[in-house]
Amino acid sequence: MIHIENITKFFGSKKVLDGVNLTINKGETFLIIGRSGAGKTVLLKNIMGLLRPDSGKIFIDGNDLTQMNKKELEKVRLEFGLVFQSAALFDFLTIEENVGFYFYQHTSLKKPEIRKRVKDTLKLVGLEGIEDLYPYQLSGGMKKRVAIARGIIYNPKIIIYDEPTTGIDPIAVDKVVSLIDDLHRRLGITSLVVTHDLEVGLKLADRLAFLLGGRIIFQGDKSTLNTTTDARVIQFIKGSSAGPIKETEV
Repeated sequence: MIHIENITKFFGSKKVLDGVNLTINKGETFLIIGRSGAGKTVLLKNIMGLLRPDSGKIFIDGNDLTQMNKKELEKVRLEFGLVFQSAALFDFLTIEENVGFYFYQHTSLKKPEIRKRVKDTLKLVGLEGIEDLYPYQLSGGMKKRVAIARGIIYNPKIIIYDEPTTGIDPIAVDKVVSLIDDLHRRLGITSLVVTHDLEVGLKLADRLAFLLGGRIIFQGDKSTLNTTTDARVIQFIKGSSAGPIKETEV
C-alpha cells in the first residue's frame, strides 16, 4: 500500500529525513516510533503529499506521489484519514458538523443524509446521541473518538494516527487503543500509527520501524524487536538515559 524509496528532506541546511526506506503492506497496522523531534511528523506529511521530498520516491498503491501535480495529489489525499495528535476539532462547530465536515465542504449531499452518516459513524466508535454537542462539552477521550469518527467516515484506504493517546488518562487510553484495534479488524483499513509511546504502539502493531537521526534503524515485527542486538533500539525500549543515544540526538 505504501512504499518509500530513499527519501530525503531538508529544511534549510538541516537534513530531517536521510535516505528513508519503508514498506507498509495493505491491511496491516504499522507503527513508527522514535523520539520527539525525530522526523515522524515530517515523514507523515511526505507520505500524504503535504510535503515533497527533496529526493527519492513515494508510492501509494503503486502510484508515485513525487510525480503528481496538485490535482492528482488532492485525489490521492482522499484515500487518507487522519487523526491528529490534539484531535483538532473545530470548537465553533457541533460534533455533527465536525464529523461530517468533508461532506459539508466537498459534496452535494443533503443535511439529512450527512446527519445519518455521522450518526452511524459515531455509533461505530461507541458514541451515540452527541451530534448536537460541542467539543468543549466532551472529555479528552471522547474528543479522540470523535476525531477517529471524522477520519473514517468517508471510508479511506489508509488511516494515520498521529500520537493518538497523547493527553488523555489511562482508562481513556485503553478505550482508544481497543477502538483502533477493533476498527482495524472490522474495516480492514491499512493503519499507520506514529507515537513515542512504545507500550501503546506494540499493542496495535503488526510491524514497526524505529526512526532515529532521520533514518530507519530498525524495521520488523515484534518478535524481531525482542531479539534485536542494536544497542540504540534496546536503549529506547528500556527507556534508559544510559546508552549510545545521546540527549541531543533525535
